[in-house]
Amino acid sequence: MATDLRATRGRRSRAFSASSIGTTLEYYDFAVYSVASALVFPLVFFTNENPLNGVILSFSTYAVGYVSRPLGGIIFGRLGDKVGRQKVLVSTLLLVGVATVLIGLLPGYVSIGVAAPIILVILRFAQGVGVGGEWGAAVLTSAENGDPTRRGFWSSAAQIGPAAGTLLANGALAVLSTVMSNDAFLAWGWRLAFLFSAVLIAVGIVIRLKLEETPVFRAIEEQGERAESPLREVFAHHKRGLFAAGLARVCADVLYSLFTVFVGTYWTTVLGGDRGTVLVAVLTGSAFQLVFIPLAGALSDRVNRRVVYAIAAVGSALWVPIFFVLISGGDATALIIGMIVALLFHSLMYGPQAAYITEQFPARVRNAGSSMAYTLFSLVGGAVAPLIFTSLFASWGTWTPIAIYFAAATVATLVGLLLGRNPAPPEKVEQLAGAVRNG
Repeated sequence: MATDLRATRGRRSRAFSASSIGTTLEYYDFAVYSVASALVFPLVFFTNENPLNGVILSFSTYAVGYVSRPLGGIIFGRLGDKVGRQKVLVSTLLLVGVATVLIGLLPGYVSIGVAAPIILVILRFAQGVGVGGEWGAAVLTSAENGDPTRRGFWSSAAQIGPAAGTLLANGALAVLSTVMSNDAFLAWGWRLAFLFSAVLIAVGIVIRLKLEETPVFRAIEEQGERAESPLREVFAHHKRGLFAAGLARVCADVLYSLFTVFVGTYWTTVLGGDRGTVLVAVLTGSAFQLVFIPLAGALSDRVNRRVVYAIAAVGSALWVPIFFVLISGGDATALIIGMIVALLFHSLMYGPQAAYITEQFPARVRNAGSSMAYTLFSLVGGAVAPLIFTSLFASWGTWTPIAIYFAAATVATLVGLLLGRNPAPPEKVEQLAGAVRNG
């Protein structure tokens, strides 16, 4: 019995690590692009006399990474239910890693003209496909190996990835921008952060190749219950779950885009602050998220998940206008504190989010359903948010329309929570117990 218990704990720990470390590496790639899209790419890949227009063009390529996510969700979500979670994890990590390294090698507009932004868009598209396919398999790898009565905590493993990846990405860019001149950083220094991805991806591949398939998927295989057409089954029988899970994402996505992407532009171009202060603020907030996210997931195992999520969504809508008032004087301390509070609210949504989304679908189509909800609705959340923020500010010259837009995103998420169902742990406990016995 003691041996079985140790084996179970070991399997769960390996799955948690593989899920969190892998998504960290992939979101490092995604996040380093996000930061560069605000601070570097407008100058390197686009030319325009109006700096704000250059930012808008750069954010357009940023959005491509979200637009392509549903394709990744379709391709790899289906494969996750057909061939298993582990194979998907290896494939998506490779795809994102190769695209990121190639961005680091891509010549700028001055060297190859319009071909530079075109190739940049193609590589960003590939990044988005990989990230879109990654999430569902990563969440299920940890959740289906973990204790079903603590699904919020175990599912949060993959949710740590964006915060840790953002921390690594901003840390790399902060170090590079500090140790070299601004000219050197813009000329070639930023590329080192992208090329460093090759090392990180190699580590992630080794970890994931050693990972076993989840007990739940093995049980589904052994019982002959694999879905023949997972996507068709989701759209035919689980539309409410799809909308409930997808709409719940909107507020968290918009909040994250606002504070990790647009605030950097607002701080530097409107308030006249320096780039380093923004990077420090995002670094600090992301560091806190490494603790906030799993704690929020664990909290949602004790308190109704939808209640935790809803309180955080409403709190973030109230915080947005307060934040802009706080930083109006250009105080760096206010920026850092405001970022920490904003990312705390994000954590209270993002920590329980993985469990909430996966609970809307049965195990046989859980990868496809979760991936589709996660990626399709990112189009109305994170994909267009930086563009809308920048356009609203360019048109109105104030942050007020941005706060109104964010309030609308909050309403969308509350509708998703109302549509969703509460978890049914006994059903999952029974299935997982059977799977472990069979394994």
